[in-house]
Amino acid sequence: MTTQAHNEALSFTVHVFKEGDVFVAYVPELDLSSCGDTAPSARSNIQEAVSLFLKTSEERGTLTEVLEEAGYRHEGRHWRSPEHISLDRVRVSLPA
Repeated sequence: MTTQAHNEALSFTVHVFKEGDVFVAYVPELDLSSCGDTAPSARSNIQEAVSLFLKTSEERGTLTEVLEEAGYRHEGRHWRSPEHISLDRVRVSLPA
């Protein structure tokens, strides 16, 4: 099945965090990450990584499957991103 994703924007969540001196950008919906020397460069790099990932998925004929597995819903000619209910920071005790 081919998709109608051409010329369509897809929204996704980006988590940016620091590991040592490197900024990491992570997209949980697609389980993709990229990095950069600064937070803005990590954000830019993850956008490029997502674009290339989606393009490759389209070329392989798996874009619909990839997006559906990631929680996106195809509605008419558009893809609706997964609905996030909350983002929480949870604390648990480490074993003694």
